[in-house]
Order: sequence, then C-alpha cells, then structure tokens
Amino acid sequence: MNLIEITVVLIYAFFAGGTASCFRSKNPAKLLLVPVISSSAVFLGGIAFLIETRPENTVLLFGGTLIIDSLSLLHILLVNTIFLITSIYTTGYFREKIKCGALKASYAKRFSILWQTFQAVLLLVLLSNNIGLMWISLEATTIVSAFLIISDAELSIEATWKYLLICSVGIVFAFFGTMLTVAAARGMQSSEGVYLFSYLSANADEIDPRLMLLAFILVVVGFGTKAGLSPMHTWLPDAHSQAPTPVSAVFSGVMLNCALFCIMRYLPITEAALDFDGQARSIVLLCGFMSLIFAAVFIPIQSDVKRMLAYCSVEHIGIIAIGLGLGGLGIFAALLHTVGHSLSKVLAFFSAGSIADHFGTREMKDIQCASHKVPLWGNTFFLSCLVLMGVAPSAVFMSEFLLAKELFFTGKYIILAFFLLGTLAVFFSMLRYTMLISFGKGPKEQGVESRGRRVDTVIVITCLLLLLFLGLWIPAPLSNFLKDAVSIIEKGATL
Repeated sequence: MNLIEITVVLIYAFFAGGTASCFRSKNPAKLLLVPVISSSAVFLGGIAFLIETRPENTVLLFGGTLIIDSLSLLHILLVNTIFLITSIYTTGYFREKIKCGALKASYAKRFSILWQTFQAVLLLVLLSNNIGLMWISLEATTIVSAFLIISDAELSIEATWKYLLICSVGIVFAFFGTMLTVAAARGMQSSEGVYLFSYLSANADEIDPRLMLLAFILVVVGFGTKAGLSPMHTWLPDAHSQAPTPVSAVFSGVMLNCALFCIMRYLPITEAALDFDGQARSIVLLCGFMSLIFAAVFIPIQSDVKRMLAYCSVEHIGIIAIGLGLGGLGIFAALLHTVGHSLSKVLAFFSAGSIADHFGTREMKDIQCASHKVPLWGNTFFLSCLVLMGVAPSAVFMSEFLLAKELFFTGKYIILAFFLLGTLAVFFSMLRYTMLISFGKGPKEQGVESRGRRVDTVIVITCLLLLLFLGLWIPAPLSNFLKDAVSIIEKGATL
C-alpha cells in the first residue's frame, strides 16, 4: 500500500470515527462540532493528495478501482473546502435553530451522521475509476441527502419525495447508460478493463460508436438529472428551498458539480469512440443552453429567495455545460466557473438562510433593508449575488468572459447572442431582487440588528477576496492545474 492509498484509508477512517462518535453523544453542541473536526481532517487529506500527486499525473489506486488526476483533484479540493466552511457555519446555524425550538435537539445527531456520510460518498464519486462504483456512489448520495432535506414540515416531506422520485428515475437512466457502455466495449481484449475509465479512454477506438453514443445520451439524462440540467431539473427548486440552509449550500456548491463530473468522465470516451465528430459535445451544449433559458424565464417570477437561488444554480450549471460543449478554452472557463459558482453560491445560501430566519419569511417582498437589520448577511447576500450575476471583477465574470470570447472567435455568433441574452435576463432579474432585499426601505419594526459571529465574518471575507482575486488574475500554478484538468476532459483519464 503506497502513501496515497494510506491517505485515502485515513480519510475514510476519520469519517468512520466521526460517525461512530455521534452515536455516543447526546449534547447538540458537541455533536455539531464533530463534522467540523472531521471535515478539517479530510481537508488536510485533500491537501496531502495535492502534495503527494503532482496535478499533471494520473495515479491509479487499489488495483485501478480508484483514480486521482487533475480533474478529480480539483473537485476533491472544492468539495473539502465547501464542506469545511459549511460545517463551521452549521455550528451557529443549528444552535440557534435548536435554541428557538425550530428544530429538535435530536436533529443534531442525525445531521452529524448523515453529513459525514454524505461527504464520504461524494468523495467516492470523484475517486471512482470503476464506472459501476461511480454509479453506486452517486445513487448513495441521493439516499443519504434525502434524509438531510426531510423534516416534520409537510412541504419538506413533499420536496424529499419529489427529490427521491425524480433523481431515482434519473439514476435508472444512468444505470442503463453504464450497462450500454460495457456492451459497447465488449470487443476489447481485457474483460475487466471495460469497467475502468482509464482503460476505456486508452482504448476508445475499439468501442462500438453507435452503442456508445446511445449510452452517452442515457448518461447525460441520468446524471444530468442529479446535476440539475434542464429539462430534468424539476426536483431542484423544491429541494433547495425546503432543505436546511447548510444542506442547500452544499447541494448547490458541490453535489451538482459531482453529478456533472460523472458526465465529464464519459465525454472524452464518447468523443474518441465517435472519432471526435462533436456529437457528444453538442448534446451537452444543448442541455446547457436549455438550462440557461429555463433559468432566464423562471427567475423573474420567483417569490421565495431560496427558490430564486435554486434557479440561479440551474443557470450556472448550464453555463458550465456550455463550456464543456464548446471544448478548448470553453472547458477551461467551465472549470473556473465551477470554482467561482461554488464559493459564491455557498455565501449566497448562507446569507439568504440567515436573513430569512431573521425576518421569519423567505418571501422576498417581505424582506427589505437586510443590510441594516443583519449587516453581515445582508451585505454578503448583495456581494455574493453580484458575483453570481457576473459583475466584474470576479471569478464568475472572468469565466463568462472567456466563454463569450471562445464563442466569438470560433464564429458561433448566434449561440453567443443567446448566451448574452440569457445571462443579461438573469442579471436584471436578480439585481432587482438583490437591491430590494439588501437595501429596500422596510418598516423599522422588522426585527432588531444582528451582527453575526466573527468566524462567519472571516469565512465571508476570505471567500469574497478569493473570488475578487480570481477575477483579476489567475496565477500560473492554478492556470496550469486547470489546463491539466482540461486535457483530461478532452483526452480522457489515461496513464
């Protein structure tokens, strides 16, 4: 067993130990600290991956069952970062919820156990080199996360069932896509290799192109359902709006990315099997534009702040898919957009949830002057939404600018026009809501001023500075890291 495999074992040992410790405690404060400790250890494990494996290398683990390359490493670091900052936010969020009676003290135990399990299976999705293990892991995320959404509220139960039903249908499509991939590769010499992404990528010319195209369509429908791509996104607004704020943040910040990551693994294999004729990329591009259009149509008619942010997630997942469909610089922009969207969306959900709790409603017409009533979260909501709208300078602006540049210089002027119209429609709709919530003139009796915790302030400032920095300059190491990940999406995970 090498050092990297030992690190993987230690990470899952921390998850197991943290989960086991939750069964032995009844103190909510202590239970809520367990995910913070666990996610901190796992975050350090992700840094160890970065040190032990140079990003430009592809490393197979446990006989090829798991894989670490620049693409998976980028998503692993992002998942670990989002879970760490969300776990810290959670300690204050749930303590207040339990104190005011909005949640039972027993929820802390359920949350801590499921939270760590959720992160563990998400990481397994990203580490999987085996196509069957990836499918099983993503299905496990659906089951585990469903219990994070559900509460005693009737709307929460309805949203959970909708989430389970639609995502389960999607995962069935993904299952058939997985099986068809194996069938398409039946002519290969290695019977075991047909289950491994690395082997399929290296021998894609031996794959039946017609079967592989059909498999890819099913994979896009299946995993695209979990990613929130239109028109399979219908579970997303309900689940995001009814889930507790930390769960909504992680759903938008990393879970959607992990589902889209699965499509990224299949994309280069399908492209190579079809002799790079662009059919696979066109399918992803179409889903991306449908998502952008759906978001542009539905965001203006939302009244619930968390539903508005949920449709905003549909838009941004669509933008990432557009980048993947374009190829080249578009993929680079898509990966940069993944980072920018995750960090800004987590802050947006933190602030939206805290503001809604303060005002006692999620209805945007009843939330005004939040920057005065809850200064930290009111201003954070405004700034994070500006980033999500693509205002310069920010990481999201940089990625959208690169996408527009790629569309222009490749002569796709009609697609560029629709891209600009869609993003502008979302921009003006969100700007109206954001100004109303943060700076609208509400009645003075709407609650007392609340300043928030210092640790939350540190998280907010750190994330906003990082988003600003990436909008001004992309350091060479990060640029090279993203370029290595781009090559994986274009050529596949080959050794």
